[in-house]
Amino acid sequence: MLALLVDWLASTLVVVAVIGRDAWLDDRLAGTYTMGVFLVESTVLTALLGGSFGKLFTRLRVIDVNGSGRPVDLLRCLLRTVMVCLVIPPLVFRPDGRGLHDIVVGSATVDLATVRRPG
Repeated sequence: MLALLVDWLASTLVVVAVIGRDAWLDDRLAGTYTMGVFLVESTVLTALLGGSFGKLFTRLRVIDVNGSGRPVDLLRCLLRTVMVCLVIPPLVFRPDGRGLHDIVVGSATVDLATVRRPG
């Protein structure tokens, strides 16, 4: 939850920086802009670095469950992030802690300290 809060705050700050504080306060679509920034940020950073800004800040990483320990590819990251934006999939989870969004794309969120780098 902390990672999501950090991501949402960072996305909101980006939107405020781009459209301005007053426009952000007055625009009914400001939340939609924030979600769009979150969607792009989370998808791209998760595919490239293994986690969104918030996940990396909180020392978490999203990995492929196939055992490689590598980040999930871009399309699966996009699907995963869209499911997070729908809110319900993260609330439906297995006893091992993997939410529906992770189960569908074949990923898992792990503590960054537990991920070993190959070689």
